[in-house]
Amino acid sequence: MRLIFAGSPDFSVPGLRALVAAGHDVVAVYTQPDRPAGRGRKLTANPVKQAALALNLPVCQPLSLKTDEALAELKSWQADAMIVAAYGLILPQTVLDAFPSGCINVHASLLPRWRGAAPIQRAIQVGDSETGVTIMQMALGLDTGDMLAKVTCPITAETTGASLHDELAAAGASLLVEVLADLPARQANAEMQDDELANYAHKLQKAESQLDWHKSAADLDRQIRAFNPWPGTQTRLMDGSADGLNVKVWAATPVSGDAGDAGQIVAINEQGITVACGDGQLLITELQPAGKRRMSASDFGRSRQLQNASFS
Repeated sequence: MRLIFAGSPDFSVPGLRALVAAGHDVVAVYTQPDRPAGRGRKLTANPVKQAALALNLPVCQPLSLKTDEALAELKSWQADAMIVAAYGLILPQTVLDAFPSGCINVHASLLPRWRGAAPIQRAIQVGDSETGVTIMQMALGLDTGDMLAKVTCPITAETTGASLHDELAAAGASLLVEVLADLPARQANAEMQDDELANYAHKLQKAESQLDWHKSAADLDRQIRAFNPWPGTQTRLMDGSADGLNVKVWAATPVSGDAGDAGQIVAINEQGITVACGDGQLLITELQPAGKRRMSASDFGRSRQLQNASFS
């Protein structure tokens, strides 16, 4: 097929590469404009632009697709369809109607379970046992289009936002190629979504990173895994110093034990640092003190006097 691809972050890259590898004619790649990044705030190309340039594909970076000029440029490519994977711009109805086969989206959830910006992290955070990728025909609503295909991925006790992101990106790329190989039949048998089963996956906020030790150990474990790597999770170690020490928590697991005073450190050993929660206890296994590298919690515990210390 003659395709336009639209995407921006790392999640989108496997899909773009898979389309090219499958022999599709990707005539243009649409992606977000370059943004300032790093300490020097230098304008930096996003992962999709970098991948497109490496594949010698034309790159377009409009600020909006709602202008007549943007629509005219899109139509000038004479594409059969537009493939969208985490693009980051709203597609107006004029764009959805601009291609013979419409716009097709790769969405990281088993729709309609999680619509919105952060379906990967929200699925882990609330304790879903599985998630997946849906290929859908795009409609004007937020992730409301008819579904063309799905693939399921389990969520285990070890699943993190990072690991699930990579798994779903790869699975979505494979499923996309499969769908395009039989697109007319897929579209003829598309499945409508049940809006009553939909949940909104709110965009991640840095303010969500704070750990509340009054929550259960299971809730905190899911929060830590869901928000790895971003926005991460943090807490403040109160060990007798005036202001305490800010600590990022990278890995932990719930363990059996009495709840105790929320945030109180109850044990330090070769496994890590065990903390009392509102329900149960949480064993921290990897952390990162402010201004330091990531380290095992056991090493950190041996390096400090943590008797009668707590997290808040």
